[in-house]
Amino acid sequence: MPVSALVRTRNRTTATRYGMAAVAAACAALLVAGCADQTDDASSIIRTTTNIAGAGVVGLERDTAKACALPTAPDQTAGTRLVTHAAGVTEVPADPQRIVVLTTSALDATCALGLWERVVGAVTSDGPRPHPAYLGYGVTEIPGVGSAAQPDLAKIAELRPDLILGGLPTGTANFNALRAIAPTVLVGTPNSWQAEFMALGSGMDRRTAATTALENYRAEARNTGNALAANQSQASVLRFTSDAIEIQGSDSFAGQVLADVGVQRPAAQRGPSIDVRTGELATEAEGDIIYVDFAGEDGKTYGEKVLRTDEWKELGAATDRRVFAIEDSVWHGNGLTAARALLTDLQGTLNGYVTD
Repeated sequence: MPVSALVRTRNRTTATRYGMAAVAAACAALLVAGCADQTDDASSIIRTTTNIAGAGVVGLERDTAKACALPTAPDQTAGTRLVTHAAGVTEVPADPQRIVVLTTSALDATCALGLWERVVGAVTSDGPRPHPAYLGYGVTEIPGVGSAAQPDLAKIAELRPDLILGGLPTGTANFNALRAIAPTVLVGTPNSWQAEFMALGSGMDRRTAATTALENYRAEARNTGNALAANQSQASVLRFTSDAIEIQGSDSFAGQVLADVGVQRPAAQRGPSIDVRTGELATEAEGDIIYVDFAGEDGKTYGEKVLRTDEWKELGAATDRRVFAIEDSVWHGNGLTAARALLTDLQGTLNGYVTD
């Protein structure tokens, strides 16, 4: 059954979260984002199960054809410029034309700034698709250059990039080896995804465009929060790995986006992210709504096991079917495009309930 037939909205002014008898259980498994000239509509999305251990799946009908922005203008149209970054100072082209990205956040940034079609190579991730599904089918056609942990220098060199963009170097792909191939900008690990996005935008000579994109996102987040009366909800976010239950705290990507929207968090989740045991679910995991996130197939296997335990079933959100499963690459992501996809998830779930 299509998710749209399962999820219904409720007037938030007449009921608070804990007072709801049945707020939805749903789950975003394939958030397929696309780009302006793609046709990633609902009919092209590969369906998966609509239920995971009692949690339904949301996001299956998302039309993400316009997730990637139209091309943005550079700050400087010609020549070169000096960029200060985590690994040093690099002279880079003012308007790079052939970009290799070494992190998902860098690939996300090229999408958000409309430069994804200039990406000639990108590191790949584990799973059925080489790049995150929320970025769309067009992005998945970008050639791979190895994993994020071990980029393939020979493949990168073959692509003749004029800019290499990524995070702090790993393995043999150190800064000296990369800059021997092409001008390289490496971003460190800022305290927020927004700071990282701005650093990546600067590396592509798009600081002005990145600033505008962030301002638009912040306005969208505020508008989403106002439309959903988000401050009346306490959302719990859990991520299951192969052997652990991670509380996604205020320092996590999901926690930061929820804060931008104005969604409240349970008292136990207002600090840094932590791991909890099954026996601690009642005190650490309860919320008006619980979002569950599975890290790969191993995380899904362990998460399903936990969701079938008595400790889980005793949670009020589980009893009232207020558990939503969400896409790991979005909610555990790191970038403006992922953040906007998360806002869409909230619009379809924060104030809804399942009627099946």
